[in-house]
Amino acid sequence: MTENETMARTDQEPAIRIRNLNKMYKLYDKPSDRLKEALGLSRKKRYHELYALKDVSFDVARGETVGIIGTNGSGKSTILKIITGVLSQTSGEAVSNGRISALLELGAGFNLEYTGMENIYLNGTMMGFSEKEIDGRVEDILAFADIGEFINQPVKTYSSGMFVRLAFAVAINIDPEILIVDEALSVGDVFFQAKCYHKFEEFRKEGKTILFVSHDLGSVSKYCDRVILLNKGVKLAEGAPKEMVDLYKKLLVGLPAGITEDDLPGEDFQADAVMTGEFPESGEDGSLTGPLPRNPETIEYGEGQAHFTKLLTFDEKGTVTNTIEKGSHFTIQVQIRFDRDVEEPICAYTFKNLKGTEITGTNTMFEGCDIGPKKAGDEITVRFSQRMNLQGGEYLLSFGCTGYHEGEFRVFHRLYDILNVTVISTKNTVGFYDMNSKVDLFVKKQREG
Repeated sequence: MTENETMARTDQEPAIRIRNLNKMYKLYDKPSDRLKEALGLSRKKRYHELYALKDVSFDVARGETVGIIGTNGSGKSTILKIITGVLSQTSGEAVSNGRISALLELGAGFNLEYTGMENIYLNGTMMGFSEKEIDGRVEDILAFADIGEFINQPVKTYSSGMFVRLAFAVAINIDPEILIVDEALSVGDVFFQAKCYHKFEEFRKEGKTILFVSHDLGSVSKYCDRVILLNKGVKLAEGAPKEMVDLYKKLLVGLPAGITEDDLPGEDFQADAVMTGEFPESGEDGSLTGPLPRNPETIEYGEGQAHFTKLLTFDEKGTVTNTIEKGSHFTIQVQIRFDRDVEEPICAYTFKNLKGTEITGTNTMFEGCDIGPKKAGDEITVRFSQRMNLQGGEYLLSFGCTGYHEGEFRVFHRLYDILNVTVISTKNTVGFYDMNSKVDLFVKKQREG
């Protein structure tokens, strides 16, 4: 085989090849069990096996941008660590073809006692660069990190923001062929994030191979050519970003693919029951039920004239989910049971950001929906349907059932910050809301001559 034929064949090989990858951990009940096994003092199996990865296979082509998504504990970071050599697999194959630059954890590979400048050379050397080659990249690294005179101070004195700025600057300025990133694009202030995403785009245009893990589904949808979905160490599916994000949204609330609002029973149900296709008649005692994860630190109070029995959010396809795409229609649905006679009940919801600032909300009175008097034992379902115009991010959803009784305002039941809603966005503007502006551009050309 000629040299040209060898090069052509190499170019056709995937940048990353994963075949039947397994990572198993031995979990011991007692430290002494581990010692006995290590010394060969017992023939009895004293551990149980936990698979972080189980028979995972996929390829990443040269120049492709691939995202890996999944719930916590699904094995996303484990795969990246095996590819980069931080971890070794139990069995299977993980092969990379090209120089890798990885940003796996905050400051991974940094020596806390060294200065920032010394760590630049340390990391460059570990990646196989000579001192002269690193010299040629130092200015770009310093400009990108933008941490000023702190570059000559020990990194143990850095704030977390400065730490990650330098780590990211080193990772992306050493001219890698393969960039591997684990949740690092959402760090630092908004300006640094913009700089990171701009560099990310440059890499894509240059034909670099990118593999990254992220919970930011907006970035996954925007940047990835393909997405791999993991769950509990098993590859569930891979395909187009939007298809995989839709599957992931259902996975988040324990729903299998295909379950929509029309499939839900009239009574409350539990997420694990949905997975088996069984819908028990739960909630008959008036307890709050439903498949969406709830905040264990919820503040709850009220006089008890009424109480919420079910809280649901649906996307525009009617799928039960707490992940909503920006710009799409979505529905908030609540079920309320009345324990006493009530004259004028009002149902409300409020969105807050994670800092506790109220962003928006409404209620049935504002919207001109008169619920009317209710008797003890009555139950109502209220739906709020609207377009999601909040910026991409994490929000907390609160609910209230209030009203007037004998002319006085009363709080029947309030649930503060009980649900989390994730808004996926591929375009964020300034502030909390997108004004959905339409831009027209008119150019008047200067006359020649």
